[in-house]
Amino acid sequence: MAEEEKTLRDVPIGATVRVRGLAGEGAVRRRIMDMGLTKGTSVTVRKVAPLGDPIEVTVRGFELSLRKDEAKNVLVS
Repeated sequence: MAEEEKTLRDVPIGATVRVRGLAGEGAVRRRIMDMGLTKGTSVTVRKVAPLGDPIEVTVRGFELSLRKDEAKNVLVS
């Protein structure tokens, strides 16, 4: 997978990445932004549930759980 296509869904546990942008439209995009995942924000993947959904991340000093379909809309580098 090319670097420009990497999403939060693809990040391994323990890795820290920076949000490059958001995909998606309307309410989905707005919800992600309201959770604090905006361009330039640092995100660390803390845990992944046994079946892979949800993903727990640390963003702006707090823990946040995201479903895989939400995480695929967060472009990272």
